[in-house]
Formats: sequence, C-alpha cells, structure tokens
Amino acid sequence: MKNISKTILALFAVFTVACSTDDVQDRPTIQGIDAPVLSAPDDSSIYVLAPENMTQQAERFVWTSANYGGSVAISYEVQMDVADGNFATPAVLGGANSANQVSVSVESMNTACLTLGATPFSVSSYDVRVKSSATGFDPMYSEKITITITPYTTESPKVYAIGNFLNASGYGADWSPASTLPALAASGFGLTDFEGYVYMNVASPEFKILLTNTSFDGDYGDDGSFSGALLQTGESNIQLSTPGYYKITANTTTLTYTTTLSSWAITGSATPLNWPAGPDGTPGQDQDMTYNPTTKKWSISIALTGGNQIKFRSNDRWTLNYGDSGADGSLNEGGSDINIATSGNYLVELDLSNPRAYTYTITAN
Repeated sequence: MKNISKTILALFAVFTVACSTDDVQDRPTIQGIDAPVLSAPDDSSIYVLAPENMTQQAERFVWTSANYGGSVAISYEVQMDVADGNFATPAVLGGANSANQVSVSVESMNTACLTLGATPFSVSSYDVRVKSSATGFDPMYSEKITITITPYTTESPKVYAIGNFLNASGYGADWSPASTLPALAASGFGLTDFEGYVYMNVASPEFKILLTNTSFDGDYGDDGSFSGALLQTGESNIQLSTPGYYKITANTTTLTYTTTLSSWAITGSATPLNWPAGPDGTPGQDQDMTYNPTTKKWSISIALTGGNQIKFRSNDRWTLNYGDSGADGSLNEGGSDINIATSGNYLVELDLSNPRAYTYTITAN
C-alpha cells in the first residue's frame, strides 16, 4: 500500500510541474490600455548647455499617467536617442516611480548627449519619449518628441596638425583628415594655448593647424611672413627646413606659433655619465634615446645605478626638460628628479605622443 501511495504522489508531482510549465509558456501577454503622453517640453525645444550651469535644471519632463486598467505600481523612464534612431540602446535622462515628472540637470542631459556620440559645441537633434512599466504587463511608450541640444565638454580643447609629413611619419595619408592626425592640447578648458609633439620625417615639412580632425573648416596657417604669426583666411602652409621631431605650440587667440626641433635623452647620477657639468654640460654627456615611429615613443636600454636619479631633457640642454613631481609616471616640465631604487639594466621609454599628458616607463630588462 505504501508503494502504491508513493507512486501516486510521484505521478501527481510530475503532473503538477508539467501543468506549471505549460501555464507559464501559454500565459497570454497582458497589454496596458493607455500609454503615457509626454506633455512637456514642447516638440522642437532648443537647449544650449554650458559647464558653468551643470548643476542647474535643464528641463522638467512631464507626462500623463499610463493606464493599466487598475491600481498598479508604475515606474517611468525618460529615454533619449539620436533623431530618427530606434531607441535600441537609449540614454536615460531620469526616472520616477508613481510620479509624472522628473527634473533633468544640465550635466545629466549633457552626459546623455555624449553617450550618444555627440560632438561637443555642435548642434544635434534628439528624440525623447517616456517608457512606463508595471509588473506583469508589457511596457508602454509615449509618442516621441524631437529636441535640439548643443552639448559641451570640460576636457582641454585640441587642435590638429595636418601636412605633407603624415605618410612618411606613420600617421596616415598626407593632407587627409581621415588620417590619425597628431594633436596639440590646451592647458585647460576654454584656453587656446595649444602644444604637442609631432614627428615630421620629410626633407621639407609643411603643415597647417586644423580646429577638428575631420575637416579643413577654419584651418590656420602662416600669415606669409614665416615669423611665427598665424592666419585663418588667405593663409600659407607653415614651412620647415629640417625633418625631425618637433614641439609645436599654437595660440589661436594671440595668433602665434612656434616650432622647436628636439631630440631626447636621459641624464642624471644614475647614468654612466652622471649629471652634465656646468650650466648645460658638454654635448655627448647625455644618454641619447631613439625614436620609434610605430610606437611613437623614445627609448633606451641602459644600466642604471640604484639610489640615484635621472631626468629627460632635449637637445643636450636644460631649456626643455621633464621630471616627475608626483612620482606617478606622469611627466612635468622642469619637474622633480626621478629616483632609481635598484641597480640594473633597464628599458626607459618616453611617450610624448599624448599632448600635455606625457608619460614614461622604466622596466627592468
């Protein structure tokens, strides 16, 4: 009798599981009745965002309640996508639970734009809609509206060098914005004092300064005097007489530029030649590095003595030199000596390819 009871219970359990699985698979989709309606802002609203206002409200989005045919908890999400996109991976401006509005800050709206691939300080159009969700129901969406936004960035602005040197120097096709153009960066947001390092491996380098790495619009060149003055309309190519590795500065406010041919070395008490004597030392006392156009780094393999220091300097002089004031692998012009803890043979690399974010590594061989 016990065996019969166990068999009946087992069959009942299988039947119960089978019924539960079928119930889930065959459960009909539950649809809502009325989707939310986005009532504010107005279609075609325009926003020009600015970093000084980032904590302020950019807009208060308001909508009518969704109707699911009863008293259910509803959550809402304000979604944004590029104009005529399909909201496949929308940016989320904000959300609310059982409420019909959300305040969106300038910073949040700006972040959404950048997430969607916006170009800072350029006007773009975006579609916005409200998504409503309730447990057990399919989500519903409001009709979209289209708004126009000009986003910003707080990153240091950049300009780009383009010219006849690109192909021979490992950057791409000559005079083509489609190449990987070497950049010059300003010292801070909103400033125009650009600097960077550019390798120009042609006999007579010529170049211009571009405001973007996509087109020649608004490009700068020489004013024709070749004395370091920039001109934006009717300009000439900036011309150099010697190939090599140049530090370039350009100021689009003062309309000036400089070009400094440089070669790099390490020097210091940790090197076999010690610190150079005198104000600059005799040429040949520095440990010369070699430039690699593929990695865009300067490097040297060298025996260094622990408990001593090194620095990077250009052209066997102290006029242009880098140290590490924070001991963090980042370089500072005129910065502190770099300590070598342990004696050994090292690969020392200097990377000046990222403007105003210069770095180095010291790796034991």
